Amino acid sequence: MRAKRALTIVGGLAVIGWPFAVWLAISYPKLHILLPMLALCFVLRLCALRGKTGALSRAFKGLALAGAVLSIASIWMREAQLLLWYPVVVNVVMLTLFGSSLLTRMSLIERLARWREGDLPPAGVRYTRRVTQVWCLFFIVNGSVSLWTCLAGNIHWWTLWNGMASYLLMGLLFAGEWLVRLRVKRRYE
Repeated sequence: MRAKRALTIVGGLAVIGWPFAVWLAISYPKLHILLPMLALCFVLRLCALRGKTGALSRAFKGLALAGAVLSIASIWMREAQLLLWYPVVVNVVMLTLFGSSLLTRMSLIERLARWREGDLPPAGVRYTRRVTQVWCLFFIVNGSVSLWTCLAGNIHWWTLWNGMASYLLMGLLFAGEWLVRLRVKRRYE
């Protein structure tokens, strides 16, 4: 159990630290030793997710696999620029996950809300569907900017967006949604 928890923490740190490790590996070629370490972190993350089921777990497994493949391909091809594409992959996978849930009876956010809250009133179902749509819009915008930073070829812009700005915007969206949710819950209680 402790080993699995450690694997989860290492994998999570790899995802968060990815932009900075990529920046270091590209900006300072002597630090290409980071590439095998990144690959190992993603393989460990994949191992930590082994046996987990569900759409969210499958998405996280796919992202861990993508991170490992990009890292290994970068080592094999001696081309660290491939690592820049991971945030684009993350946004595409998350958009697919959230967006496809809008085509089902229950959106992803509704499933998460029901897991935590139990039954939801019709207003809660509408609210969770709208939140899922907002997250889809976020992934479209964030993914587009991430793609632009890859194509622009400026590692400093890429790191600024993918290592800081996108995390800050995601945090603001989480916080803003939480505040709105509190107001909506008070209104219907």
